[in-house]
Parts: sequence; structure tokens; C-alpha cells
Amino acid sequence: MTTHSTLPKIRRSLLFMPGDSRRKIEKGAQSDADTIIMDLEDGVALSQKEVARQTVCQALKDIDFNGIERLVRINGSGSNLAMADLEGTVDAHPDGYVIPKVEDPMDLSPIDEYLTEVERAFDWPLLSIHLLAVVETARGILKLEEIAGASERLGAILFGAEDLAGDIGATRSKAGWEVFYARSAVVTTCAAYGLQPIDTVFVDLNDLEALAEDCCTAQQMGYLGKLAIHPRQIPVINQLFTPSEEEVAAAQRLIEAFQTNQEAGTGAFELDGKMVDMPMVRAAHRVLARAR
Repeated sequence: MTTHSTLPKIRRSLLFMPGDSRRKIEKGAQSDADTIIMDLEDGVALSQKEVARQTVCQALKDIDFNGIERLVRINGSGSNLAMADLEGTVDAHPDGYVIPKVEDPMDLSPIDEYLTEVERAFDWPLLSIHLLAVVETARGILKLEEIAGASERLGAILFGAEDLAGDIGATRSKAGWEVFYARSAVVTTCAAYGLQPIDTVFVDLNDLEALAEDCCTAQQMGYLGKLAIHPRQIPVINQLFTPSEEEVAAAQRLIEAFQTNQEAGTGAFELDGKMVDMPMVRAAHRVLARAR
């Protein structure tokens, strides 16, 4: 079983930009997103795939991304386009690849092996190119555990609610109960394997209040970040997936009280009318880790 013990890369906001638009990629590079995903899949017409590969490759070489993580979403590994996407962009050394519609470990294994060959050929550090898997089908949800352990390159699992709803015949709703099981399963699996869970896109570009509510729900479930489809969504997502000053202060106070009680030989103790034990202490440490 492959597990991933450290989560060094901050991925609160991951912004999709169509790979065939240099202008939009440049705009994304000037945003406050933690990650830019240059898209070669759904955001690009079939007739524009080769143009998009060339555009992405040149953008990776030319544009100053100001420290933003640079990812490329290729077409599905089961298509005849995936390898062409890799070969057309890999020499520009993106930080990683996003693999859509992952349903089985074998959707990742050939890509993993190919990237290892590339890293050796270019004398790049092994595992320097990351993989992020999008799980957005019923089969993918049922095989989450196998997918999570498929590759040491895997850093995150991205939940795709829109495609999943279509796959299972559900109708998307604001409450999202039709995808709640899958949404929760992604978080649980990521926690077990030391991966970052990234929540699904929010498709209404104009309702930032509803976006904020959706981010709060995802953050409360355990998600560490969210996919974005427009730069205007980035400030809301970043704010909601960054602990507030009040949350940080409360976490520090709880940990200090825990240490004081430990030194006094006390296990569980009361703080502000609530009983504090190890689960709450671990949660406080996670708040501080996210803040850092």
C-alpha cells in the first residue's frame, strides 16, 4: 500500500484555464490562485488539441507564474490523446499532470512509468512531476482505495461532482445530497492515504455568496481546497480555506492548555465549558498546519 505522509504543497485554489488561450493562461498566472491547471481536455475543442499542446508548452517555457503551481490536465488515459498530450508538453517540465476520469490504478500506472523515463532522460529529480487524479465516475468512487495507493507521484484526489451526477443519473442540487456519499468518500480515502482532497467546481460564476457556503461545507467535511473555473472565484476560495485569525488563536490556546494539563498529569480537561481530549488536540494541530 502506497501512503503519502507529508502534504507540503498548499492547494487551496486550483484554477482551470483553457490550454488553447495564451491570454487566459497569462491572466491566470497573474491571479492569486495556488495552482493553475492548463486544460487540454474538456476546455478545448477536438480540432484545437494540437494548438493547445503547443500553446501550453510555450506558456510553460515563457510565462512567469510567480510561484503558482503549473499543472496540465491531459485527456483521459483511455483515449488516444493522452500520450500525445504528455509528449507535447513534458519537455517544458510542468509541475504535474491532472488525470481526468480515473477509474482504476491502471489509468495512472503507464503515465507514472512514462514520467519516470522522462525524468531519467532529462536528468530531473525522480518523482519531481506530480500526478493529481480526478475521480468523477461511479467506478472511480468504488475504486478510490486502489487509486489512492497507485503511485508515489499522486499528491491529491480531485472530486468531480458534475460528471459523477451525470454518470449515476442524479440531478444536481444546491444541497448536494445526491453526491454526498462520494464527496465524503474522497475525503476519507485521502485522509487514510495522506493525500490532499480537493473539492469539485462551483458552476455559478455570479453567486459568490453560494460559493462561500459551498466552500464552508467542503472545508467542514475535511477538504483542503477547491477547483475554480474563473479568477473571480479565487479570493472567496482562498479566504474560506485559510484559517481565520480567531481560529488560529483558539487552536493555539487549546494546545497550550493541553500542554499545561499534561505537565500537571491531567489527561482530558475542560476548556470554555467543553471537554478536551486528543481528537480535539489533533484538530487544533491541523488548523495550525493549514495556517502555516
